[in-house]
Amino acid sequence: METISSPEHSSNTNFRKEKRRIAYFSMEIGLDSKIPTYSGGLGVLAGDMIRSCADLSVPIVAVTLLYRDGYFYQKLDASGNQEELPFRWNPKELLSLLPARASVQIENRTVFVQAWEYLVTGISGYVVPVIFLDADIRENAEYDRSLTNYLYGGDEKYRLCQEIILGIGGVKMLRELGYHEIGRYHMNEGHSSLLTLELLDERKKTEERKRRATKMGEEESDWDIDGVRRMCVFTTHTPVPAGQDQFSYDLVSQVLGGFVPTSLLRKLGGEERFNMTLLALNLSHYENGVAKEHGKVSQMLYPGYHIDSITNGVYSVNWVCDSFRRVFDKYIRGWRNDPFSLRYALSIPRGEISSAHKEAKRKLIDHVSARANVSLDYDVLTIGFARRATAYKRADLVFSDIKRLIGISRNTGRMQFIFSGKAHPMDLQGKALIKKVVSVSQQLRGQVEVVYLENYDMELARMLISGVDLWLNTPRKPEEASGTSGMKAAHNGVPSLSILDGWWIEGCIEGLTGWSIGTAVMEKSRDVEDANHLYDKLESVVIPTFYKDTDRWIDMMRHSIAINGSFFNTHRMVLQYVLNAYLH
Repeated sequence: METISSPEHSSNTNFRKEKRRIAYFSMEIGLDSKIPTYSGGLGVLAGDMIRSCADLSVPIVAVTLLYRDGYFYQKLDASGNQEELPFRWNPKELLSLLPARASVQIENRTVFVQAWEYLVTGISGYVVPVIFLDADIRENAEYDRSLTNYLYGGDEKYRLCQEIILGIGGVKMLRELGYHEIGRYHMNEGHSSLLTLELLDERKKTEERKRRATKMGEEESDWDIDGVRRMCVFTTHTPVPAGQDQFSYDLVSQVLGGFVPTSLLRKLGGEERFNMTLLALNLSHYENGVAKEHGKVSQMLYPGYHIDSITNGVYSVNWVCDSFRRVFDKYIRGWRNDPFSLRYALSIPRGEISSAHKEAKRKLIDHVSARANVSLDYDVLTIGFARRATAYKRADLVFSDIKRLIGISRNTGRMQFIFSGKAHPMDLQGKALIKKVVSVSQQLRGQVEVVYLENYDMELARMLISGVDLWLNTPRKPEEASGTSGMKAAHNGVPSLSILDGWWIEGCIEGLTGWSIGTAVMEKSRDVEDANHLYDKLESVVIPTFYKDTDRWIDMMRHSIAINGSFFNTHRMVLQYVLNAYLH
């Protein structure tokens, strides 16, 4: 089993920096619920990838920002109104402060950056360092000290300043820390793509003496675009153009300054607005989406680029609950560092699968009873939905026809629902969605029990994805890039009922690993049609199977583990990155 080092371990561990060949940059990295530097899937995926890199001895170092106020603590009132509270934490308790410092220029001011380190140790003892950049230093102005306080907080200027620290400051910090042999820079989403400008500037400076000697002026050809492109890899995580960072050139000029000419920025980042995704695409030799379908959608959004796909995964050991770990240890030796061997879950006796799940379900329902003061039934079909609360994920789709839902529960078989998820502080539609689910839960009390758990984090996620009987996912096509919550559920034998978008197009074998809502040929979602398909599946197949054909349900649990758990994991994902992106 992988371990994550303490600060004491960090300060005493020796690893060879000159052997590091890959730098992995991500705006958020989720390693521990006590380190609230992640908001959801992007950060958790980054943390899972780093764990697999440690197990597989991939020579990587990760770079992110340290958010002293974290991603907020969510508080819901009785009506479902979300309040965002600071999540203050003490980095000294979990990270090690390094002696090195770097600096960046922001609005012609020098902003100093310090680094904290967290070491992830793999199964064989291989260490992957994670560097957290922090601008809260006494020498900085008050505004500059706040730049690493909040994840996805503030206005456009605040975001651009953060991305200067991450991309430009991150490359400079790696140099200060002694990582001089990096040959690949992996940008996990466009937030970090300013690192390409720092690499351009570094390479240009090697030519400055030659230019001064010949008294030639600066030319665009002085910028080694091809050289930087050969060094960079880019992963895009959203098919929605609005979800990609873009800034006005007036703001870029004001904040970033002129160390790269505006003419070159427009060439690389777009003519009208400075697009961080375009910058990354133009300065990477390999680009990928995070599911087969997402790769296709991204290719249509950016037709001039070759966008491959590497489907996301999850770190198996981290997301398998205790009861299933014991079962896997008994029947599938070596699964912890060889999740491909979960294929052999088909041979695990049904009774063992059933007992492991019942233990996880009891733990979840007891937690819900204690935390939400709602009594759920151990024997009732329990459906889970936990995602970032935003409009396109349609958490309320299952409540489109309340009367029909009540009728199905009364006449076909009882259901109960557990929801969770945070809305971005500026996402008013997402907040309204939470209020609607909470309102519906009160309306349905005594008929169909519904609970919304506040402050979704990794600890709660582990209980949810293992303790529910069915995982529900209803994104609006084609806006789901990948999704990983259903992958986590599958590792615990929980089948999915989901829209055929993102990873589920690849993971759904109808009636074997779960069920689809709608069809693959539907290019775009239609709410009414999707809701009717959802109700039809619950009424005609899902509920009857759960209550009347236990053996078939358990067989589906085994197939979910064997087919989806064995493939949708970060060990497989990392190996694909190594083969397709890092070695080329």
